[in-house]
Formats: sequence, C-alpha cells, structure tokens
Amino acid sequence: MPIIEMHLLEGRTTEQKRKAAAAITAALVDSLGVQAESVRILITEHGFEDFSVGGKTAGQRAASASHSQAAPRSLESAE
Repeated sequence: MPIIEMHLLEGRTTEQKRKAAAAITAALVDSLGVQAESVRILITEHGFEDFSVGGKTAGQRAASASHSQAAPRSLESAE
C-alpha cells in the first residue's frame, strides 16, 4: 500500500488537488502495479509564513520577487 505525502503552499483549488491525486494514483498503478484502491495520498497545505527556503519564508520570497519586478519599471519611468 503506497502512501504519498504532498506538502503544498496554500492556494491550490480543490480541482487541482483532485487532478494531482488522480495523476499520482495512475502513475503508481502503472509503475508499481498496485491497485488504485490501495494508494493513499495525504495533502498538507502550508501558509506562506510556515514554509521557508534558505532562511526566507515563502512570503518573504514572494514579496522580494514582486519588488524586484517592480524596480525596473520604476527606474524606467524615472528616466
């Protein structure tokens, strides 16, 4: 009985999570030869301040990315 754990940042729709679960189940049936009914998938969603990479939360990284995208535009308009 395969048990798959997925950790996602919050914001995915129910439909997206259902599609992912169906695709993962199909892949395990095909690759491992297990019955679909034996596949267990656990989805855990994390807030943007509850997940970090390299010491920065996902919220900090998103804010930094939006600032870096905005910076060139503001510099262009200042010229």
